[in-house]
Amino acid sequence: AAGVCGLAGPLHGLANQECLRWLKETHAALGGKEPTVEILTKYAKDTLAAGKVIPGFGHGVLRKTDPRYTIQKNFAAQHFPDDPLFKLASVCFEAIPPVLEATGKVKNPWPNVDALSGTCMQYYGLKQEDYYTVVFAVSRSLGCMSNLVWSRIMGLPIERPKSETLDSLEALATKK
Repeated sequence: AAGVCGLAGPLHGLANQECLRWLKETHAALGGKEPTVEILTKYAKDTLAAGKVIPGFGHGVLRKTDPRYTIQKNFAAQHFPDDPLFKLASVCFEAIPPVLEATGKVKNPWPNVDALSGTCMQYYGLKQEDYYTVVFAVSRSLGCMSNLVWSRIMGLPIERPKSETLDSLEALATKK
């Protein structure tokens, strides 16, 4: 449980929740207006001018649109194109990157996987956002386990990390 909770930060396990909340707040702020690039461009500029961030854009490593976002966007466009939050997220994809680029402070203004994953989970009935971090952790665990399976298939030995005591680590850290 502690390991999963350790993943729950604004840039990791809580990121898709923050994106979903931002989309819901934006949708409410639009007051029923159909989202357009012009409206969202102004909204994004106002958000940044207020000292707030726009979650779901940028990535620590990638310098282009996150391919996982693209897969989710294509899936959503095929399976729930009329969902109001998906429509809003689609317009965000067009409106927000140019606003972020114009600030000159953002290395990657393109959407990441979190920009849409919360919307997908919400659409399919997972409305308890506190569980999104668990879904994130399970997906990471599956990736680790598949690597372990492949290691065994390839005949590699089982890895056993060396165990260290706190005393030995402290002694190692204080060595000159």
